[in-house]
Amino acid sequence: MLRALDVTVAREREAVVAEVTERWGGVDVLVNNAGVAYRAVVEHFREAEAQAQLAINFHGPMELIRLVLPHMRERRRGRIINVSSVGGMMAMPTMALYSASKFALEGATESLWYEVRPWNVFVSLVQPGFIQSASFRNTRFTELSGRAAADPAAAYHAEYAEMSELISRLMTRTGARPERVAAAILRTMQQARPPLRVPATWDAHVFAWLRRMLPRSWYHWVLYRSLPHVRTWG
Repeated sequence: MLRALDVTVAREREAVVAEVTERWGGVDVLVNNAGVAYRAVVEHFREAEAQAQLAINFHGPMELIRLVLPHMRERRRGRIINVSSVGGMMAMPTMALYSASKFALEGATESLWYEVRPWNVFVSLVQPGFIQSASFRNTRFTELSGRAAADPAAAYHAEYAEMSELISRLMTRTGARPERVAAAILRTMQQARPPLRVPATWDAHVFAWLRRMLPRSWYHWVLYRSLPHVRTWG
């Protein structure tokens, strides 16, 4: 069964879950994979743009989870897999909105892991890193960030230019493709007791290791020093 679904539209969410519940008694596995990315520093987004980012990456998945959980708990089984990102374990300049949405998704998912474990419902976060895909070209600018990115005299112009080039280079050079993330999701679905966090690419494993092993101040210093031409930004 294939159905179009806009995760931000309540009636579409409710209709899909109701149809699955009527035909098969409930959802066995929910994979929240819808996502969008806005490129903007904190100074360059407005409330409406922040709400649009959160609606797709956070609020929509949470509402779908809320709809499927009653039947999962009733049957005492189920899987919920939320596709996060390395942007949910680390924040990068010009990606504040995106990281905020993924940090929110990670925090809520971690809480959910504890909440529904007594009903034998397993919750996981699959965390891709940089992927060779069209997703980078689909990154959106806000009104203000778009102006700054196009104006060499604007504040933050260098940050947009350097970070766009860096992320584009990383996504081009990585050997990871969307199929690798799909395989990680499938493995997580099939595991008897899947872990809460599943790094899906080699760079996600590296970032997760650095976060565990380095003191937080060292981690931020290493990341800051690795940013391209960071001393010329201001």
